[in-house]
This record gives sequence, C-alpha cells and structure tokens, in this order.
Amino acid sequence: MELNGVTIDDTYAEAFPTWVARPIITAVTEEWAYKAAVEAVGFATSTIGCPAEAGIDCFVSPDETPDGRPGYAIMICASKKKLKEQVVERLAECILTAPTTAVFDGLSDVVAEVPEKLPVKLHFFGDGYEEKREVGGRTVWAIPIMEGEYIGEEEFGAVKGVAGGNFFIMGENQMAALMAAQAAVDAISGVCGVITPFPGGIVASGSKVGSKKYKFMGASTNEAYCPTLKDKVEGSKVPEGVKAIYEIVIDGVDEDSIKTAMAEGIRAATKVPGVKFISAGNFGGSLGPFKFDLKDVLADYL
Repeated sequence: MELNGVTIDDTYAEAFPTWVARPIITAVTEEWAYKAAVEAVGFATSTIGCPAEAGIDCFVSPDETPDGRPGYAIMICASKKKLKEQVVERLAECILTAPTTAVFDGLSDVVAEVPEKLPVKLHFFGDGYEEKREVGGRTVWAIPIMEGEYIGEEEFGAVKGVAGGNFFIMGENQMAALMAAQAAVDAISGVCGVITPFPGGIVASGSKVGSKKYKFMGASTNEAYCPTLKDKVEGSKVPEGVKAIYEIVIDGVDEDSIKTAMAEGIRAATKVPGVKFISAGNFGGSLGPFKFDLKDVLADYL
C-alpha cells in the first residue's frame, strides 16, 4: 500500500483501555489559559513511569465556554483508581494556583454519554469563606484567593477511553522524520477528543514491553526499530534507507477518535519529502485489546 508515494506497512497499532477526564480551563486571556493548561498536563507522557498520561486537547473559544472567556480543554488519562487523584492534584496544584483561572467539565462536549462523575472538592481550600454560584447555567464554587476569586465546578465526568493508538514515521534522515512528525501532530491537533501526550506530541524513544536482558525493567528500547542497530540485531524492522524513526502516540475518548487522529496524522506525514515508510507498534496482544489496522484507518485515502 502507498499513500502520497509513501509505503504503508501491512500491520496494526495495538492500544489499551484507560479512563479519561476532560476539564476546560479558562482565563482572562488565551495566553494565561494556555500556561495553566501546560502546567496541568506536566509529567504525564507515559504510564510506564508517569502517574497519568495527559495533554492539551484543543482551544475552546469564548463563545463555547461557560464563563465566556478563552480556554483550553485538557485530557487526563489514568486507571479508574488513579484518575480522581490525578484530576484533584493537577487542578489543585496547577490551576487553582494560576492567575485568573476557572475550571469546568468539558467531557460531555465530545462524548454522548458520561458514565461516571468524579467529585473534586477544592472548595475546602476556602476555609469556610467559599460559596456556591451559578456560571453559564452550571453550579460552581467561588473560592476567595489573594488575586480575587477562583471559580470551579466540582464534578468532572469520566469515560472509559483508549490509550496507545500509534504509528511510526520513518525518514531518510532525522530532520525529514522530525518534520513529518511535527506535521502529523499539527494535523491531529484539529481532532477533538484526542491528545498526543509525549513532548511536542512526538516519541523519540519508542519502547517494547519488558526487557530481554534486565528483568526488573517494565519497558525497554524497541531495538527492532533502532536504525543504529539495523545490522546488529536479528529481525530488524528498519527498512533500507531509513535513518530515523519517530512514534506518534494518541490517547482518545473512544476508538473512532483514535482512528480519525491516526488517519489525519499519517496523511499529513506522508506529504513531507524524505518520508519513506509508515508502520505501527504492536505486541501480539500483550499490551491491550484494541487493534487499529493501518489499511482500515486509511481506507478513505488509499
């Protein structure tokens, strides 16, 4: 298979279940909303070593937010047991502390049904001076703080989503692969209900489950896709002429959102000169139950 002259591997991406919350952070300007959102999704690239996977979903215009101010929707992905803790800690330490911020639940904007609600009782920070208000038809708490007031909802929806949707971009050199990865992330940013949680949305050090040599490692370098090991390991999957590979990992509220994001990202990547091959990561079912076959994901474009 080819798309825009780039070979598409006959394989699939393997993904696993996760639980997703989607707060919307607003502020007096788009810049301050963005700064708060960036802080709130920090240290959340991979569940291998982070307490959650998180990222910025999309900008939310003032005519779409409850308080009429610019905002950003973020997504926080974790196990059902950990999700409440992660939402509470990230809102309390990164949003309550940020200038001019307010927080609202944004999950119902991207899913038809919200099966779970997470209680987030930040109003106790008000030490008895807090009070209930209504903003945009929603019940919120107003907490007096040094700059004025913090406004926030205290119930956030949670839905069982999908983590680990992915594809590999293989380039004739590092810059070609990197430019294609950036183009892919930019295209995915236009899809609501998904995040690319790694730095800049791009994974430089894709991993495999476990380790061949070090039994204490839960994950280790994916040597089959390391260009410098092409002639050193048996079964290398690095095609001829490929010098660099980047992985794009996608978390989403459902399978359809992952498929859409993968398709948009791959299509954008294949338009960049120097891209030789598109593949995906899977581990024969040991990682998770979701399978995204590249030819099915790209059916509308091939």
